Amino acid sequence: MERRIYGIETEFGLTHSAPQGRPLGADETARRMFAPVLARCRASNVFLPNGGRLYLDVGSHPEYATAEAATLHDVVAQDAAGERIVDDLRAQLQESLDAEGVGGTVHLFKNNADSAGNSFGSHENYMIARRTEFSRLVQHLLPLLVTRQILVGAGRVHPDGPPPFGSLALGDGRPGYSFSQRADHVWEGSSSATTRSRPMINTRDEPHADAERYRRLHVITGDSSMSQTTTALKIGISDAVLRMIEAGQILPDRTLADPAAALRQVSHDLTGTAPLELAAGGHRSAIELQREYLEEVTRFVQRRGAHHDRLDWVLELWDRGLRAVEEQDSSLVDRELDWAIKKKLLDSYASAHGMDWSHPRMAQLDLAYHDTSARHGLFHMLERRGAVETFVAPQDVERAVVEGPPTRARMRGRFVAAAHDAGVNTTVDWVHLKLNGEHQQSTVMCKDPFATTQPDVEELIAEITAGRA
Repeated sequence: MERRIYGIETEFGLTHSAPQGRPLGADETARRMFAPVLARCRASNVFLPNGGRLYLDVGSHPEYATAEAATLHDVVAQDAAGERIVDDLRAQLQESLDAEGVGGTVHLFKNNADSAGNSFGSHENYMIARRTEFSRLVQHLLPLLVTRQILVGAGRVHPDGPPPFGSLALGDGRPGYSFSQRADHVWEGSSSATTRSRPMINTRDEPHADAERYRRLHVITGDSSMSQTTTALKIGISDAVLRMIEAGQILPDRTLADPAAALRQVSHDLTGTAPLELAAGGHRSAIELQREYLEEVTRFVQRRGAHHDRLDWVLELWDRGLRAVEEQDSSLVDRELDWAIKKKLLDSYASAHGMDWSHPRMAQLDLAYHDTSARHGLFHMLERRGAVETFVAPQDVERAVVEGPPTRARMRGRFVAAAHDAGVNTTVDWVHLKLNGEHQQSTVMCKDPFATTQPDVEELIAEITAGRA
């Protein structure tokens, strides 16, 4: 089977709260948080020694893009490392503010929505073969993306009830809980836009590799995951279905009449049984569609064999997650899937304090679940207590903070680290490496995302190292 490259881009929420004083605005908080990066790298958009990219996005959102990973294990480790890298910047800013006597608390959130109605994304990237018919891929993938949120959604409290969406009735209008944070902010199935209309699949053709061989599938409808196992399932399910489509598997036409409306409908139906209108007529529920995909993937794997050593784990959790919704028993997955982990925590708190979903404290706890701070974050509290499962070992995350996975990212990371140690100015992107200034070297292109070494890159690193010596 085709080898795959995976990547995740995460936009973080950032705020400074100061109950006894004047809080810093979003722009100032972000600017001060990135001050160490600017001082060290003379830029706020940088590639790191682990091969990942760190930058400030529109709206003062810190964003981290993982290095290219070729395994499920590595992309999960890289995503967890990115959270730690960005949270370290938050912690540095907190120390600086405390030393200045400014007071207050800097919060970094790995979530997808704020109280003002803004949304920020978690984008998944899958490298696919150029020969794959992209329109067919989109057709078969959209129903999967619409319905997989019943498994890998982050969960969200709606204290005022679900938001309106045209003429579509979302639930009964009462305060409650939904599967997804991102669903209420996505407006179409696929397009080249990212912010104006927010599609589920962004169709811009930016392969960041040999364009004759590869294309990048850019999925922008998913929720940010706190749980490593949710991240792994999200990537694992999508990858398995992609492989089946790429192999030319004949699949039924499941095209939805209105994917964006269906996305919201699924998010606000915790039973997973709401009928979704198909373009060709008839209806399917989220559970029915997910069951069909799971059965097809299982048969495909039985015929073709597993393409990675954690596929059985993916299929087992996929099935168990569906049973949790079918049987309305979230305890089946409340150690692995974010929406269920969070719901268990909130249900317990509400029961203990006699609250319902409309109480302001419930929305506060929802947000605190996504706080990346070891001190303030509720998910990380559960992690310390052993109340949630993990997918990669702590030492693997620590390694991913400083070292790229065994792909092109490792070369890039070594180049970046060598240049930083030597104080050499460079220009770096996903494909190109260049020494600037007196060196005036030709730009080196790294078009093979699976290459861990390349002669001209090694020459550049050797030149940097020799100059430092």
